[in-house]
Amino acid sequence: MKRRSFLNSSMALPFLHVGLGGRTFVDEETMVIEKSQKGRPHEGKVLAAIQPHSDDVPLFAGGTVAKLINEGYTGYLIRTTNDDHAGKGDTFGELIGNNERDNEAVAKALGLKKTYDLHYRNHRMDNISPVELRARLVFLIRMLKIDTIITYDPWGHYEENPDHYVTARAVEAARWMAGGGRDYPEHLDAGIQPHLVKELYYFARGPQLVNRIVDISDHIDTKVDANRVNITQGPAGENGSRLRERLLKEGKKLDILGNDAETANRNYIKHFVLDIDSKRLRGTPSDKELGSQFNCEYAEAFHYRGPEHSNLDDYIQKHAY
Repeated sequence: MKRRSFLNSSMALPFLHVGLGGRTFVDEETMVIEKSQKGRPHEGKVLAAIQPHSDDVPLFAGGTVAKLINEGYTGYLIRTTNDDHAGKGDTFGELIGNNERDNEAVAKALGLKKTYDLHYRNHRMDNISPVELRARLVFLIRMLKIDTIITYDPWGHYEENPDHYVTARAVEAARWMAGGGRDYPEHLDAGIQPHLVKELYYFARGPQLVNRIVDISDHIDTKVDANRVNITQGPAGENGSRLRERLLKEGKKLDILGNDAETANRNYIKHFVLDIDSKRLRGTPSDKELGSQFNCEYAEAFHYRGPEHSNLDDYIQKHAY
């Protein structure tokens, strides 16, 4: 498979090399560079972006979600926590309400059809029943007939946040179980059939085995939009206008922040959160610097798993008569 090939999804990983930000990239001959496709080649397919907090998908996979929705997917946003400890607000109730509104706005910005909030306590997901969480995710996968999932990498290294790795591992187990018929047989009586998830895009903040780079250059502004509406928490939201106001009070100015609050917010997200100060602000290397390694203006990195190639089918096609 060639470096810029998109359609071949072979998972052969014969050689590895360390790349940007401690990521381990597969050999150039097996790396897939996923480019934007014309038309709506994914019409009829269903995508689930699954995140613990309202800012996770926008920060790490917003461009890829926007790209796939533009190419025909119907998408859903599943949030596992209620974000009751995250962001700006005087009470837990205020935080929960503010983050819920932000989460809805993120879904709208990315073109997703609906949100599902599971409402587990923020930063306490390692205290919940993994069986319960897995069961709820199996139900959603089957009910929505999800074909593709974008979420945290269950094998990502040095992840600090328990909500991130608990969610990731529950998703991995749920997508595996959702395709079988013996788990949760009561679903069958309710008319909900087993459903196989065909593709997985796993992102991570720390070191990760990367075998797919998604060119998000055509969708970087949509990614900015999704981060702009995440006002309550995260490094984006209205932090650009706050920085501009602070500098003005100090008698200073940054041309990159423009002459008004909205320009400051958007440019701060695009040029600082996603690029210049990305490592500090969101714990992952710059989208622009990553893209430059693969001849893209902006890119996102994933460990991708797709349908396995059947050698049996090849054999039958060649030898059956």
